[in-house]
Amino acid sequence: MNEITGILRKLILFIVRIGADRNDIEEVRLQKALLVAGSLMFIVAGASWGILYVALGEPVAGAIPISYAIVSLLSIVVFGFTRRYRFFRFSQLILILFLPFILMIALGGFVNSSGVILWSLLSPFGALLFDEPRRAHLWLFAYLGLVILSGFIQPPFPDPPPLSSSVITFFFVMNIGVVSSITIVLLGYFVRQRNIFQEKSETLLYNILPREIAAILRDDNRTIADHFGEASVLFADMVDFTPMSAEMSPAAMVELLNEIFTHFDDLVEKYDLEKIKTVGDCYMVAAGVPRPRADHAQTIVKLALDMLEYISNHSFKASRPVNFRIGINTGPVLAGVIGRKKFIYDLWGDAVNIASRMESHGSGGTIQITRDTYERINNEFDCEPRGSIQIKGKGEMDIWHVAGIKMN
Repeated sequence: MNEITGILRKLILFIVRIGADRNDIEEVRLQKALLVAGSLMFIVAGASWGILYVALGEPVAGAIPISYAIVSLLSIVVFGFTRRYRFFRFSQLILILFLPFILMIALGGFVNSSGVILWSLLSPFGALLFDEPRRAHLWLFAYLGLVILSGFIQPPFPDPPPLSSSVITFFFVMNIGVVSSITIVLLGYFVRQRNIFQEKSETLLYNILPREIAAILRDDNRTIADHFGEASVLFADMVDFTPMSAEMSPAAMVELLNEIFTHFDDLVEKYDLEKIKTVGDCYMVAAGVPRPRADHAQTIVKLALDMLEYISNHSFKASRPVNFRIGINTGPVLAGVIGRKKFIYDLWGDAVNIASRMESHGSGGTIQITRDTYERINNEFDCEPRGSIQIKGKGEMDIWHVAGIKMN
């Protein structure tokens, strides 16, 4: 059983790869795989119908679906070598549109052919799945035209050998049942894959933006700008990043930053905070946006302590000891999304600028905070006064270093 399953998986993987190109986007890759799979199903059905018609004494009618199966199979082979998807798609849609109509004429009309023209419905359906939707209506009009024509056209020869009524009924059931089954199978697979792609896209969007903001961008085309009366902002920056990046290879430097920031991401998720962005070696986090919370200052300080603990206790593959400066400030901020391409959820305001200054004026292995943050956390954390520093545009500002959580 396992061997059969393995063979089927290899066969499906082979079918999916026919005509595939490494530069294909997910949707085109799905369209190609479905069209090849659908064509193979049509080939099997066409060969089966042809053999049945021949066995029932209708060699001319039988030759039509058998010819379709041969030509369609050859087109798949050509597509596998040339990867000309547009030509392959057009040839398949044309074949499935006209050959059932020709078969209907050979069998003596709509009723005598057991409504075989129904197979042509797969042409506009296929255009909807595999082509641009704006062109699907052209294939639909062509199909409807053939259906209407089938009600008036007479067979080219006066008295074709009729099939028995029981055989005609049998083919009616088979034509309706198989066409419906193929349609449902293709549509079901397409919908499942599209749902998977959509989930991946939404997951990626949620990794870039807060869920609340992502939902607004997805459902409502409006400017996103919110004012928060109180939030806390953290900046963390690697000490001696410039000389270290000159000493290490680009790949090693990226691996180092990825290792550190991935762990920071886990800590941010642990405390249910919001990572805003990374710029080079600088990591920015906010608490209290876009979800207001009363403990924003306390929580972001806990995050900072965990970040420094990780840095001090972990061994890194780096040319120099890894160390970080961390600065935190608390105050009102403006948050929003700018642009429509490669957008980012960002923060603005004095509180953000001062938090950045706390980091840039700090020293390695320390968490430097302002009075606004100190006043909200001093009952829970040991803080050491460090005097004052000159902040551009703000003058002298008192600062503290966070030593750790107070022990009761």
